[in-house]
Amino acid sequence: MNTAAKLGSYVLGLAVVFGGALGVGRAVGPVSQEPPQENHAAMTESRQHDAPKQASSDTPGGLQVSQNGYTLNPLTPVETGKATDFRFTVTGPNGRPVTDYQIEHDKKLHFIVVSRDLTTFLHLHPEMTPDGIWSVGLTLPEAGAYRAFADFAPTGGEKLTLGADVQAAGDYRPKPLPEASRSSKVGDYTVSLDGDLVPGRASKLTLTVSKDGKPVTDLQPYLGAYGHLVALRAGDLAYLHVHPEQSKKAGPQITFYAEVPSVGDYRLFLDFKHGDEVRTADFTVRATQGDADAAEPSAPHGH
Repeated sequence: MNTAAKLGSYVLGLAVVFGGALGVGRAVGPVSQEPPQENHAAMTESRQHDAPKQASSDTPGGLQVSQNGYTLNPLTPVETGKATDFRFTVTGPNGRPVTDYQIEHDKKLHFIVVSRDLTTFLHLHPEMTPDGIWSVGLTLPEAGAYRAFADFAPTGGEKLTLGADVQAAGDYRPKPLPEASRSSKVGDYTVSLDGDLVPGRASKLTLTVSKDGKPVTDLQPYLGAYGHLVALRAGDLAYLHVHPEQSKKAGPQITFYAEVPSVGDYRLFLDFKHGDEVRTADFTVRATQGDADAAEPSAPHGH
């Protein structure tokens, strides 16, 4: 997976909870509020004492363009392979663009764009004008369908992840989902993954970062943390963006807990900073029902 094609930012002890089911996105352009999706398993925020609570819903994050009165509105069409000043708003229950947000890891809003085949990943940080219009430079490398996610918490409100479809015109040739793997190469770096996703219970996953075969013990903070994880379920792109718990150890091992509700394939995108550069490691992980027979520890209390 090309690092330049999957510009990343953010990994360390994390807790993730997923929900599943099919989601229906929206194409680029003004978007109106859509009704809730059919019953889905809940995807909730990890146990973090310092993060806003994920809005309770039967629908996983990112599958709805509107939730709790908030709507993600893409405003700019995108041309394949060309840099675009991509603009969007998040409107609130009063119908006006939201201008007040809680700051999470140095940002008011985190913006993720992924291709529907989950081979392209972009983690961006847009800027907002006083009237609530967000803008960010966006280049979609190939034609096809993409999903844009806005991860934010309005001031005084609950944390939300809204998603909308973005289309890059041209001859769309989806790629197959990358094979499941326990190792991800990012230039001179290798990130290995130990642990299994177990449907219905917390699963301990440990990531180990090395460079040229030597463990990395001096990871650099990025956006107030040593790393960040975005996890997406193949097929419906159910989304969860989780920030790590604080840790005094800057590598090489990074631990997080993940709970998924069903069997299936998941894509994990792990951002870490070292040598003053942000890199993204990606994994395809399969959750199978047979793994549920194995005992798994619970996530630490208070994280």
